Amino acid sequence: MANIAKTGQGKPRIALMGEFSAGKSTLSNLLLGVRSLPEQVTATRLAPVWMSYGNAAPFRVDLSGAVTPVSLTGLGDVPLADTRMIRLFLECDILKRCDLIDFPGISDPNMPAEVWERLLPEVDAVIWCTHATQAWRQSEAAVWDTIPDAIRRFSVLLITRYDKLINDKDRRRVLQRIGRETDGQFAAIFPVSLVQALQAGPDPDKFNASGAGPFVRHLNTMIEMLAQFTARNARPPDNIADNTAINALLRAPITPRRMRRADADDDQDGPMRVLS
Repeated sequence: MANIAKTGQGKPRIALMGEFSAGKSTLSNLLLGVRSLPEQVTATRLAPVWMSYGNAAPFRVDLSGAVTPVSLTGLGDVPLADTRMIRLFLECDILKRCDLIDFPGISDPNMPAEVWERLLPEVDAVIWCTHATQAWRQSEAAVWDTIPDAIRRFSVLLITRYDKLINDKDRRRVLQRIGRETDGQFAAIFPVSLVQALQAGPDPDKFNASGAGPFVRHLNTMIEMLAQFTARNARPPDNIADNTAINALLRAPITPRRMRRADADDDQDGPMRVLS
């Protein structure tokens, strides 16, 4: 058990972050291809959930590093004050290439910031979810301002529930505002309907139409680049918006089963890039 508690080196660690109800749980289900936590647990106030590849039993790591077994249905009873993280192991393809860390919603007034701040030094990049109908609130921007540049350099902003914006004018206005307000703070921005992506089934056109296709292709590139830097403990480049460098690093990536179809159509529109 002690060896399992150690975090591996050389594999990218990507945090899923955002405010409560921004779509992090749906994103996790999409990336993993399975529901990682029981439905009644996903709405519970939890410490960060660190997901790695494997079939070991879940456990809790406290602030001293001590390990205690936990059950999935009992995660709601795990104390926040002295829990550093919950470790969860799943045999999902994406976890062969990176670890995912599901952070608690940052807007919960009953969730002390230190619950997630103490795990931030372990993170290589963030996928930040913001709800399209109230996208990029001041509270989100304030938290993002505290994230180190080394993490922001590779991070992605997902505008979730994009289908809730009912006309093109509203969509353009939201994209323009977010692009302006987050200029230079994310590697890429993707509008997406995660629910539509999950509902797409084997249909690549529907999957791409949801916005998930371009996002997944970028995610593959991001993981590939991060893996190369973390493997040799090197400093990532200051500018990752160079398409030449990105394309050179994208070499037939392994993708989660639910996502393989996203590579079928490379002519779909890409992200709005905001790094110069």
